[in-house]
Amino acid sequence: MDLAFTMLVPVLIAGTALYGMFRRVDVYDALVAGAGEGLGVLIKIVPALVGLLTAVYMLRASGALDLAAQALAPVLTRLGIPPETVGLMLVRPVSGSAALGVGAELISTYGPDSLIGRTAAVMLGSTETTFYTIAVYFGAAGIVKTRYAVPAALCADLAGFVAAAWAVRVIFY
Repeated sequence: MDLAFTMLVPVLIAGTALYGMFRRVDVYDALVAGAGEGLGVLIKIVPALVGLLTAVYMLRASGALDLAAQALAPVLTRLGIPPETVGLMLVRPVSGSAALGVGAELISTYGPDSLIGRTAAVMLGSTETTFYTIAVYFGAAGIVKTRYAVPAALCADLAGFVAAAWAVRVIFY
């Protein structure tokens, strides 16, 4: 079974290359073009990521996130959410990359097997970058009026955060 998992990625890559060759596609040119597009996306994403991570670190260094965590601690504790995850919950709807950075920091600070580390990991997998998703999909569909979509999506994010915290408590503690 270990061999099957070890060979999964190489077999998928080889299978894709063979399929492309069978369809008479220049696989190497397609790979280079895809890598170029990936670099273009990276160039567009990095400034926003740096800005968001800087803002989160500034909020954390200034004590504003700790203050928000203390202010929201009674409500979050009643919901079963560790107050230390406030930064993640604030950033996740805006930027997935920044949320990954905050999640990684929580995991490195508290440990991957801690309640906070596990909750952060499950929160990252159970919520969406709401504003990015709304902008991309509504923009592609030509929808301009998003009156009820944003509050509904943010409520879904809150439900995802609560469900993630509860799932971690039920499964691991």
